[in-house]
Amino acid sequence: MNNPQSPQGSPPEGCPIMGSMRSKKPRLRRSFTAEFKAEIVDLCQRGDRPADYVAKGFDLTETAVREWVKQAGRDAGSRVDGGLTSMERQELSGLRRENRRRGPTRPGG
Repeated sequence: MNNPQSPQGSPPEGCPIMGSMRSKKPRLRRSFTAEFKAEIVDLCQRGDRPADYVAKGFDLTETAVREWVKQAGRDAGSRVDGGLTSMERQELSGLRRENRRRGPTRPGG
């Protein structure tokens, strides 16, 4: 019987999925300016380049680019999907920070 796996249990030769899983290192988290994100969103919204193409061209993840486009739509009011606008996210973050600063509340107090 012909076994596609080698005796050591490694993937079959030429198997792109198994081979690439081993060699990928986690990507360091990077931060980007609002101006840079706006430029990327503009490139995607013009319609001549899809998000995956823009992401590859700037060494970004496709997920990040798509999230930036979604967020820009929420902020502009053209996207209503239950997500928070940037202003709402900022307000929520401030309220959470204030709650942490105040500490736990006592019932009936």
